[in-house]
Amino acid sequence: MTDHAPHILVVDDHRDIRESLARYLRKNGLRASMADSAAQARKALKTAAVDLVVLDIMMPGEDGLSLCRSLVEGGATPVILLTAMAEDTDRIVGLEIGADDYVTKPFNPRELLARIRAVLRRSAHVPKDRDPVEAETLRFAGWTLDVPKRLLTGADGVAVPLSTGEFQLLIAFLKRPRMVLSRDQLLDLTSGRSPGLFDRSVDNQVSRLRRKIEADPKTPELIKTVWGGGYTFTADVRETAP
Repeated sequence: MTDHAPHILVVDDHRDIRESLARYLRKNGLRASMADSAAQARKALKTAAVDLVVLDIMMPGEDGLSLCRSLVEGGATPVILLTAMAEDTDRIVGLEIGADDYVTKPFNPRELLARIRAVLRRSAHVPKDRDPVEAETLRFAGWTLDVPKRLLTGADGVAVPLSTGEFQLLIAFLKRPRMVLSRDQLLDLTSGRSPGLFDRSVDNQVSRLRRKIEADPKTPELIKTVWGGGYTFTADVRETAP
């Protein structure tokens, strides 16, 4: 283990669980810190750079879902939830608010380690915005997207309604023109892997978006399929800052 190894914060009010898991992660080349509550976790996050949080949902005081929500809103730290076998509702809520994955108790530490490494790989390979400016308006191929209003307008001035998923997908493409984005990356950039959201749902969202912005959806020119790679957005994008 080196100082450059990913730093995992294990948050669980059960001492035996957090200590045994932390030992296992260290044994397998990761750095690991521990917290027994959401309050202690918040202090740890302020004092050290954490690459991923393994977070128990059921804790006294502030629960894991509340902490998960604030971490997701902060937008920087991936979260894997630890859930009781019977707590389907909490698990689904956690994924809906943006947790990256979950493992049910009792869990196999080897499986959890594999999931931690998978989430770290995804978060490391999600392409950053080419231009970090939060634009009010994005223009491409005759289309205008008013970002705050989520309003897409064609060259004829007619507005085209977008679902939340279509809007998120379009933003992901417009912020990364001419980059090849895999289905995994598009999942992470849009819905955060909600329950039941898989590769095929990305394909379906792309198909729906193509029907709205392509001159001929059957022979798309704006959103190109990259065989074996995913998709790429081919048009130039102009931004108007606030």
